[in-house]
Amino acid sequence: MKDKHSKSLRLSVGEQQLIEQLRQHPDMMERMQSILRMAGSSGKTADEIEELLISEIQRLGQATMQSWAVRSEQQLAQELKRKDSSATVIKKKR
Repeated sequence: MKDKHSKSLRLSVGEQQLIEQLRQHPDMMERMQSILRMAGSSGKTADEIEELLISEIQRLGQATMQSWAVRSEQQLAQELKRKDSSATVIKKKR
């Protein structure tokens, strides 16, 4: 019995990679957890769940784009520094 239980706790390579990626993007992890909670919730109508899911998917998209933009900006700054060590990067005020 113990052997069956321990097998179910082992993660596949794909599952491990997904967890690592989500750890690197905590905002996206939070959105995904929220979506999964909705999938398991009861007591709401299909319309209510659909409305909540649409909202969460939009937030997930925003978190994804923000994460992508930050990484892209960092990569471009590093490339510029490699090409011209005297270059300085000025960050926009947000």
